[in-house]
Amino acid sequence: MDRLVFLLATGLARGLVVALFALSLVIVWRAARLVNFAQAATATAAVFAAFAVTGATGSFWAGLAAALLAGAALSAAVERGLMRRVPQATPLPGMIVAIGLVMVLQSALGIAFGPRHRPMVAPFDERPLVVGGVPLLSPYDLFVLVVALAVVGLLAWLFNGTSLGLQLRASAAAPEVSRLLGVRVPRMVTLGWALSGAVAALAALLLVPTELGLNAHSADLLFVHAFTVAVLGGLDSPTGALVGGVAVGVLVSLVTGYLGAGVAPLAVLALLTLVLLVRPGGIFATTEVRTA
Repeated sequence: MDRLVFLLATGLARGLVVALFALSLVIVWRAARLVNFAQAATATAAVFAAFAVTGATGSFWAGLAAALLAGAALSAAVERGLMRRVPQATPLPGMIVAIGLVMVLQSALGIAFGPRHRPMVAPFDERPLVVGGVPLLSPYDLFVLVVALAVVGLLAWLFNGTSLGLQLRASAAAPEVSRLLGVRVPRMVTLGWALSGAVAALAALLLVPTELGLNAHSADLLFVHAFTVAVLGGLDSPTGALVGGVAVGVLVSLVTGYLGAGVAPLAVLALLTLVLLVRPGGIFATTEVRTA
């Protein structure tokens, strides 16, 4: 029983990180109707910026700020410099360009920093707290929980409670009508990409201290889990990203704890297959109503 409680708690913390990254994919999809396959590579580049700033200043918080700025700036540059010039009739050209960008960024990071994993020290203790003889979350896990929930709440407020959020949603749903109403749609799309990049960089930065360390491929598995979560919940659904992230995080934690790490990817694949067979659009996908 103690082991089950510990695995559920750690799965919740890991699941919220996955949910954050899935939210970044949802934001891009809602802004540009594109799955950004370069999200992991740009997030990793932002974490390398954080690593450099932390090493120079000795402050994790300065590195955190650098990661957010670098993630937002790099994603905005990708949108303005590459994606805006790609044909928009179908999402396929944009996805191909994004995959090519992954190769370029990962090769550049490998050349610049080498293949070895660079350790990143967490700002809080990673040893689990023991309550009543039961190991629970570590102080760092609690920090991750608080940050992830705060970001989810801020994003919900931004999109549902502000005029900027309304413009972002309108630009994605009806760009032509939005232009007629005076919304600067290209600017909103760039802003959506920048916001997505900052959220993805934050998720990757929160994950790296709990893994082997930082290298050019540190966020690859995170992207796989987050993409699975986005598909499970529905690419248009922030709620689906949150619920799906927690579900996948707990599933991976339980399967790893009881059956081994090698079985966890098979469990995620089985869950994805089941959902696609039952509800291809995702569990939380909305139904579009069309009138003749």
